[in-house]
Amino acid sequence: MAIELNVKTSALIIQDLQNDVIIDGGAFADSGAPTHAKSQNVVANAARMATAARAAGVAVIHVHYIVEPGAPGLKLNAPLFQGVKESGALVRGTWGAAAADGVAPQDGDYVVEKMRMNGFHGTNLETILTGLGVDTIIISGAWTNFSVEHTARHGADAGYRAVVVTDGTSTINDEWQNAGLNFALENIAERVLTDEIVVALSG
Repeated sequence: MAIELNVKTSALIIQDLQNDVIIDGGAFADSGAPTHAKSQNVVANAARMATAARAAGVAVIHVHYIVEPGAPGLKLNAPLFQGVKESGALVRGTWGAAAADGVAPQDGDYVVEKMRMNGFHGTNLETILTGLGVDTIIISGAWTNFSVEHTARHGADAGYRAVVVTDGTSTINDEWQNAGLNFALENIAERVLTDEIVVALSG
């Protein structure tokens, strides 16, 4: 059954598609993330959805992980956060923190900055969604079993309809992708393909 979206109450979230996260030469390139992002065609798929969303008048919201030089204020209570600091990743103003080519924010898009996995935690994401009258969040980006999952879970608990794009997300390998999509997010979010989103936004 094809997914139906109300363009007046939907928003597209593009999360963490930044050079350090998914691009060769980035801080986490050794993780396998760039290879998996390519296999998922995640940048091109997110870009296609963003183009369709803008044409439909649907908000495009980029959620970027940004730290200041030296990562002051980044609480190192989990290995992921420790890794961000130790690798000098995602520092404001650097190539690594910039959006990957093809998914840079455009005029009229929103940019939300975070320092946690969850795109809602400590950010103005929900304020923006509430102001726009959004009840459905379409989530794309990286990494599926970390940031994407956390944002979808928070969104569902906060009362949003969460839609996760299966080929508009990536992580470090297919095993982790499967764990995120088909175990962690089962009963949390609808899981659909980029083509389905584009059709629903264009209809």
